[in-house]
Amino acid sequence: MTEKNKNSRWIGPSILSADFAFLGAEVEALQKAGADFIHFDVMDNHFVPNLTFGPCVCRAIRPLIHVPIDVHLMTENVDKLIVDFASAGANMISVHPESTHHLSRSLKLIRSNGCEAGIVLNPGTPITYLDWIMEEIDFILVMSVNPGFGGQEFIPASEEKIKSIREKIDVFSRKRLQRIRLEVDGGIKIENAASLAACGADTFVIGSGIFDHPDTGSQFGYKKIMESFRNQLISGL
Repeated sequence: MTEKNKNSRWIGPSILSADFAFLGAEVEALQKAGADFIHFDVMDNHFVPNLTFGPCVCRAIRPLIHVPIDVHLMTENVDKLIVDFASAGANMISVHPESTHHLSRSLKLIRSNGCEAGIVLNPGTPITYLDWIMEEIDFILVMSVNPGFGGQEFIPASEEKIKSIREKIDVFSRKRLQRIRLEVDGGIKIENAASLAACGADTFVIGSGIFDHPDTGSQFGYKKIMESFRNQLISGL
């Protein structure tokens, strides 16, 4: 992560909402349009009620893009998948505290495999988990919907949760001089992006807000949508 990126607002399209028949072309187009990273929603139909994709898909698109690949594991048996996705070219991997018996061990495993480590907090997951693992994470992913499916409506209470986490990050960063990014995923649209930025989020996972946007089918669709989001995020500074 460059110094420029450390101090910027990141936008990462979630390929859960992409056209799987043309996934390679989709990720290339998103990178050209200005995506800062590509987000993978990995689901196993056990931890969440849906089934998506595994490390082989990550490995297939890795040569097509140079931006980071951000893997969100919504699965059981995360430790094996951490190793497999790191080997497949992931740069960032996040896990839910409910998905592992030893959260600290799993976070250390992510870092030891050369990736940035993140913790994911569902709408009902308390932020007190953060009190014990801040030194072991590079980012926090706040779910503003219940995980499992794309296209869900944003949960309004997530804004207060983001504000509270931002306060924790700022206090920790002043003491330890360690940068921790605050990522949000779920129901993010152009209409609420500025508000989320004002709450303290700096990294935004966007699925249907990009892929289901009315401009998606136009010649410059992804670029135009991405620029609209960036304008909103700047206004939320």
